[in-house]
Amino acid sequence: MKDPIKRYTITAALPYTNGPVHIGHLAGVYVPADIYARYQRLQGKDIVFVCGSDEHGVPITIKAKKEGITPQQVVDKYHAIIKQSFEDFGISFDNYSRTSAEIHHKTASHFFENLYNDNKFIEEVTEQFYDEAAGQFLADRFIVGTCPKCGFEESYGDQCENCGTSHNATDLINPKSAITGAIPTLKETKHWFLPLDQYEAWLKEWIIKGHKKDWKTNVYGQCKSWIDDGLRPRAVTRDLDWGIPVPVKGAEGKVLYVWFDAPIGYISATKEWAIREGKDWRPYWRDESTKLLHFIGKDNIVFHCIIFPAMLKADGRYILPDNVPANEFLNLEGNKISTSKNWAVWLHEYLKEFPNQQDVLRYVLTANAPETKDNDFTWSDFQARNNNELVAVFGNFINRVVVLTEKYYQGVVPKPGSLSEVDLQVLKELRAYPAVISSSIERYRFREAQMELMNVARLGNKYLADEEPWKTIKTDEERTKTVMYVALQIASALAVLSEPFLPFTSDKLKVILNIGKGKTALKWSHVASKKGLLPSGHTIGKGELLFSKIEDEQIQQQLDKLQASKKANEVMNATVTPQKETIQFDDFTKLDMRVGTILEAEKMPKAKKLLVLKVDTGIDVRTIVSGIAESFSPEEIIGKKVTVLVNLAPRALRGVDSEGMILMTETPEGKLVFVNPDSDSVVNGATIN
Repeated sequence: MKDPIKRYTITAALPYTNGPVHIGHLAGVYVPADIYARYQRLQGKDIVFVCGSDEHGVPITIKAKKEGITPQQVVDKYHAIIKQSFEDFGISFDNYSRTSAEIHHKTASHFFENLYNDNKFIEEVTEQFYDEAAGQFLADRFIVGTCPKCGFEESYGDQCENCGTSHNATDLINPKSAITGAIPTLKETKHWFLPLDQYEAWLKEWIIKGHKKDWKTNVYGQCKSWIDDGLRPRAVTRDLDWGIPVPVKGAEGKVLYVWFDAPIGYISATKEWAIREGKDWRPYWRDESTKLLHFIGKDNIVFHCIIFPAMLKADGRYILPDNVPANEFLNLEGNKISTSKNWAVWLHEYLKEFPNQQDVLRYVLTANAPETKDNDFTWSDFQARNNNELVAVFGNFINRVVVLTEKYYQGVVPKPGSLSEVDLQVLKELRAYPAVISSSIERYRFREAQMELMNVARLGNKYLADEEPWKTIKTDEERTKTVMYVALQIASALAVLSEPFLPFTSDKLKVILNIGKGKTALKWSHVASKKGLLPSGHTIGKGELLFSKIEDEQIQQQLDKLQASKKANEVMNATVTPQKETIQFDDFTKLDMRVGTILEAEKMPKAKKLLVLKVDTGIDVRTIVSGIAESFSPEEIIGKKVTVLVNLAPRALRGVDSEGMILMTETPEGKLVFVNPDSDSVVNGATIN
C-alpha cells in the first residue's frame, strides 16, 4: 500500500524563451497550476511549485538568426520578460529557474552520464537530414514537411502542431530545410537513443492497465494511441552548437536533445530552491509519499507521459507523475494564437494596458479554460465577464456589505440576535462550499471550482436582496444586526476561498475586512467551521471597489490592435512571385486570350477541387475544367465574365477534355479571384492584348 501523501511536487511546463508569454500559455498551464498550488498551501500542505525558462530549444537559435543576435542574448532578454510577467501576474512559483543555469547543466549532464554508464542508451550511426547549403545537420525544428499522420503541410521534424503527433524527422513527407528551404539530404552521424520500445510493456502496464484512467480523457487517449502504434528508440542527442554538451567521449559538436534536457529542469529547479531554503530536494523527487504533478498543454503530453517517465524509470531512483492534467488550446477571436503573426494577447502588454487588473484576466481564462476542448478568448467576453460577474456580483456584494457596516455600525461587526431558519440555512450552505470547491480542484476542474466560488457571492447577494437590511434598519434594528453579521461571514469566506483564483482580490478584501495574515490568517478549514469567521466587535477597514467597469473604448483598442497585426501580416505575406524566365515577343503573341462568359458549371464527381464549366468564348462554346471548387460554388459563377486562354492544347482531366484555361489570381489572404475584363460591355470573343 502506498504511503499517504506527505508532500507535493508541482511543475509547470517550461516556456521557450524565444518570445513572451501569452494568454494561451496562461490558460493552458500556468493559471491552473497556480490555482492548485495556492489551494494546497491553504490546506497547510508541504509543496514545491517549480518552473523555469527552457533556453536550449531550436526555436531559440531560429529567433537568434532572425534578430541577428546570439542565442544567449535571446534567452537573457526573454527570460527577464517572462519571469517578471509571472511575478506581476501572481503566479506563485517557489522557484523560477532557467536551463542555462550551472546547476541545471550539471544535473542534466549527470542524469545522462548515469544512464550512459548503466548502458541504458543505444549508440547508433544513422542517417540524419543534412542541409548542404547551410552546411549543417538539421535538428527537428529546422525541418518542415507534411505530417504522416494528418497531412498537415507545415509539421515540424519532431511533432505536428496540428494533430499533436510526435514523430521522427525522417517520417515527414516532402521534408525541406527551414533554414534555406532546400531539400535536405541524408548523411550519417552518431547519436545516442533511449530505447522506448524496451519500456513499451511497462508503459502499457503503468498507463493503460494501471490506475491512469483517472487522467484526463485527452491525456489518456493520446498516450494509449502512441503506445498502441508501437514505440521506437528516440534519439536524445543532436548535432547542434547550442545546448548542453553531451558529456561522453566521441560526442564533440553534439548536445542533449531539448526534450531530454528540459524536463530535468524541474529537478534542477527543485535543487536550486532547496539550496536557497536550506532543504533537502531528494524527498520531493524520490520519496513515494510525494505526489508529483505536471501541468502542461496538450502539445507536451507525449514528452511528459511517455519519454520523461521512461527516463525516470531508466534511472530507477525517481518517483513517477501521479497525474498530468493537460489542457487543450485556447484560440483568440476565432483564430489560432500565432506568435509569428502576433495574433496573441501578450501578458507583459496586458499588465501595462490593464494595470492592477490581473485577477480579471485570471478569472476570464479560468471561466473559459480549455479543459476538455479548444476554447476561444474574445475581448467582448472578457468585458462581459468583468462587468456582469466580477463587478455586478462579487464586487457588488462586498461593496454593499462594507458600506452598510460602516453606515450602521461605524465599521464594527454587530452582535447577532437569534438566527432565523433563513440565516441557519445560508450559513449551512456557506460551510458546505469549501468541500465543494476542494472536490473540483482536486479533480483539476478549475472552471467548475471557480463557478462554485462565484456561487458564494451569489448566495450573499440573494441573502441581502431577500432580507433587505436597508429597510429593516428602520423597523427592526436587532434583525438588521443579525443580517449584517451573517453577510459579513459570507464576505470573509470569500476572502479565503477566492485566494487560489483571485489572489490580488483576496489580499485587497482581507485588508478591507481587516483580516490578519500569517498565523492569525483565516484558513480554508475555518470556512467550514460553525464558529464565526468575523467575531462581533471586530472592526473592519475602509471600503474600496474590488473591481472597476471596463469600458467599450478599452475593448475597441484591443480589437484595433489585433486588426493592425492582421493587416501587417497581410502586407508581410503578400510576396510577389518572382519574374519567370525571359521570353521573346513572338512567344507572347502566340497566346490567344479571349473574353468569355460561363454558361454552365457543375462539380466534377469525386473531385474536391474541380468544376466542369461550359464557357462561351465568342468563337465557340467549350468545356473547361478549373480547380476552383473550394473557392466558388457552381451557382455563383454562372454568367460570370472571365478571361480565357483559348489556344492551350486540350488536356484530359479525370476523363474530361479541358479545352482552355480560366485566368485567376490570389489576394494577399490567399483567396482566388477571377482576372476579369475591365468592362461588362466587352463582348465574348474580344481579345486581350
